[in-house]
Amino acid sequence: MAQQLSWSPEAVEDLQAIAEFISRDSPGYASAVVTKMVAVSRSLIETPLIGRVVPELGDQKIRERFVYSYRLIYRIRDDEILVAAIIHGKRLIDGVSDRFE
Repeated sequence: MAQQLSWSPEAVEDLQAIAEFISRDSPGYASAVVTKMVAVSRSLIETPLIGRVVPELGDQKIRERFVYSYRLIYRIRDDEILVAAIIHGKRLIDGVSDRFE
């Protein structure tokens, strides 16, 4: 069975908040960031193990890809790849770690 890509409601909110923040200064750059995030997330269906294991968690099933200065964090399941959070690269995962329990 092929894996499907899903986004948690919180990850969607994360992306919307990032887009809103960036668009205050540059709507064009905000659009580019969103487009790149979606493209990277879709590429995970073909190569889910391409992301590195999230260092703070050490779980082989929870990985991340960097997109510009953001961490796209996802969980690999048998039938699904779940994008669980998008946070700034300088931010620790503490604020969103409950999404992986």
